[in-house]
Amino acid sequence: MNEMPYPPASHVIDAAQQGLAWMNRYTDPEPGEALRGLLAGYCGVPRQQLVLSPGSDVLLREVIHSFSHGRKVITASPSFFPTVQTARQFAPESLSIRLSPPDFDLNLELLLGVLDSPSLLIIDNPNNPTGAMLLDQHTVSAILEQSETLLVIDEAYYEFSGLTFAAMVPDHARLLVIRTMDKAFSLAGARIGYGVAGEAFLDDLSLFGAFLPQASLRAALAALEQPGYMRENVRRVVEERRQVGQALARLGVRVYPSCTNFLLVRTEAADLAARLSEAGVLVSEVSNQLPRGFLRITIGTPEENDTFVAALARELSDRSP
Repeated sequence: MNEMPYPPASHVIDAAQQGLAWMNRYTDPEPGEALRGLLAGYCGVPRQQLVLSPGSDVLLREVIHSFSHGRKVITASPSFFPTVQTARQFAPESLSIRLSPPDFDLNLELLLGVLDSPSLLIIDNPNNPTGAMLLDQHTVSAILEQSETLLVIDEAYYEFSGLTFAAMVPDHARLLVIRTMDKAFSLAGARIGYGVAGEAFLDDLSLFGAFLPQASLRAALAALEQPGYMRENVRRVVEERRQVGQALARLGVRVYPSCTNFLLVRTEAADLAARLSEAGVLVSEVSNQLPRGFLRITIGTPEENDTFVAALARELSDRSP
């Protein structure tokens, strides 16, 4: 599930436990406003452009529900699968722009060609499950020049990629950048998502997520007040990602470049995800969007990663000619 393998810092856990004492009460506005302020400073944007949500996936679904009327919804393929599912289920019209291996690039000319009518374009950057960066400054600027296009950029893995377009939001009304504290901040169980929203999005999203749980809010506030713990964990995961990639390459597995906390790999071995599960190792088999043989590997602790590599080596060795 691409979670951070390291638990929150002790002071974050303490803050969450303090919030549990108030579970019989709805959340006052003050903690939410304090969180918006900290997130605004973290993103370098005005406070009024921050919206909160119980998870970034929930915010993405809300955007599709609110803004797909009279617009076609466009996603990349592959992409964050819950977004694709929601678009297919609820959007009057949806289509996907194919990202083809081995590079999984986004074809800008093809994309601009389908932005010929009112559109809601949702791009995850970095992409899930490929780990590739799909957008750069030139691409985003070209998309925003299309006057009938709303652009949503899902930056769930921003802390691992280091690239964001949040600073463009104040000058671009039709841009929404969505992020989460699930991943890098070790708060997947707290479900704190947020968006940096341009003016075209703000009215519909301004009250969304107003009553987040007490414990989640307090944990998020504590994590943002001391972000050094998060940054060190990100550094550790990135280093482990490098080492796991090298180990897999030595086993003859195709490893794709990643700017996230996971790796996309490909092997000719059949039913590998199921066989690894039998060995006690869980990986994501992504044939619902990619051809057979692709796996998405979450980077864990060094011990977890060693266990995975050893299990994979045994499976490949057992089935070698």
